Amino acid sequence: MYVRMYDNEKENWRILTDKEIYARVKKPAIIETVRLDRLRWFGHVQRVEGNRIVKRVLYMNWGTRLRGRPRNRWQGEVREDGRIGSGEGWEEDVHNREEWKKLLRTARNSRILHTPAE
Repeated sequence: MYVRMYDNEKENWRILTDKEIYARVKKPAIIETVRLDRLRWFGHVQRVEGNRIVKRVLYMNWGTRLRGRPRNRWQGEVREDGRIGSGEGWEEDVHNREEWKKLLRTARNSRILHTPAE
């Protein structure tokens, strides 16, 4: 985002950082929203029956990878989001819907998913 603001202390215009903008509007960063939605969708797909198309596509083998650095895959991103959100052992909570909702609520309220993965 690009927002300019007049700084009275320094008497000049400056560009606000994304963190300053999100703090002013009191909305979560877009990466946090994407990560929460990705985890929510993953929980939904894990709970559907095994013969549904969406679950078959999730675990479908797409062939060999190209040379070079491997691209990020959706499942890898979900694993990383889950690790950031609740540490190890989060995948067992997927099948218990109430525990999964509690995990997502905790991740949303603690705002831990807004930090970039390292």
